[in-house]
Amino acid sequence: LARAQAAEAALADMSALRRGRLAVFASQTIASYWLPRRLVDFHAAYPGVELAVEIGNTREATQAVLSGAAEIGLVEGAVDEPALSQTQVGSDRLAVLVTPDHPWARLRRLEARDLTDQPWVLREVGSGTRSTLEAAVRDAGVDPADLSVTMTLPSNEAVLAAAEAGAGATALSESVAYAAVAAGRLATAPFTLPQRPFRLLRHKERYRSRAGDAFVGVL
Repeated sequence: LARAQAAEAALADMSALRRGRLAVFASQTIASYWLPRRLVDFHAAYPGVELAVEIGNTREATQAVLSGAAEIGLVEGAVDEPALSQTQVGSDRLAVLVTPDHPWARLRRLEARDLTDQPWVLREVGSGTRSTLEAAVRDAGVDPADLSVTMTLPSNEAVLAAAEAGAGATALSESVAYAAVAAGRLATAPFTLPQRPFRLLRHKERYRSRAGDAFVGVL
């Protein structure tokens, strides 16, 4: 009897993964540069499960999981929310970026105190990219409020384009900036920012679907 029940349970599990829908909310850098290959891998393994992916910033992804709009969140920013479990699934590193003719591009070392001397163009408050930069600046002894932020933009692409046009220094993922740096449109300033973890968020109290568990396994 136990063997028969186990077989029935296994069949039910398989059936649950033949069809269905999984809602995922990912922050921008993850969605654009880290997640796509993993979505393809999941679809190849479970072609009947529809992946509904929304993109926003870390704050929006956190809220989506809290509200139940998404079962899984993927973020780069720090999240202080006791209702959510957090699992590291990857990482990347930010770089301080400037145009090749910017004063910082010629330095061997950029001191933390000098970060307030030039204008900045940054992602919006609530993004993991912004919070990571501000935490690193604070750890280096500089109040983030002292940065001369002249432009705040809601996407990596907009920030990148503005920085290339000379709007100011910026901080973005090395993955986001790779092509611009390789082509010589931007240069990396000599100020090291720490690695940041990619975190998977799930609600501790809500039902966890088999599709969600399978997705986590693919990551």
